[in-house]
Amino acid sequence: MALILPLNNTTPQFGSNCWLAPNATVVGDVIMGNECTVWFNAVVRGDVNTIRIGNRVNIQDGAIIHCTYEKAAVVIGSDVSIAHGAIVHGCTLHDRVLIGMKAVVMDHAVVESNAMVAAGAVVLEKTIIRSGEVWGGTPARKIKMLSEEDFKFFIERTANNYVMYAGWYQPG
Repeated sequence: MALILPLNNTTPQFGSNCWLAPNATVVGDVIMGNECTVWFNAVVRGDVNTIRIGNRVNIQDGAIIHCTYEKAAVVIGSDVSIAHGAIVHGCTLHDRVLIGMKAVVMDHAVVESNAMVAAGAVVLEKTIIRSGEVWGGTPARKIKMLSEEDFKFFIERTANNYVMYAGWYQPG
């Protein structure tokens, strides 16, 4: 059973049909929408600031969602995929965003809707990634515009698939 830990009189809240892996951790001031998934060894730690998550967000294996005390909360829109080992820290991710494997998105960065951060990228503090852009590298820079084909494959397909995958783990 996932570790759901209240802290400072605040208990994480979950919408309907969320699935948390048995070793996922969700702590403190976290509000998660419907059909969200938190996968194996992922940590969503709302201990020092707030974390607000929309609907159909998947936080994949080993990902970390955290904030900065009295400085930077996390806001995540809907249909967002945060891939294996990614770190999302004190930033804002709008709707239909993909954060690639082992990518890092730092405090006060903003990733607008329909955008993607490539695997291994490091998005520095206060960076703004505009809608339709793909950023990669260290430090991350715009590398191209997201094609309709890539949007459907990487962003839409991933969000849909993770809702389906969670169903495999549900009893009955």
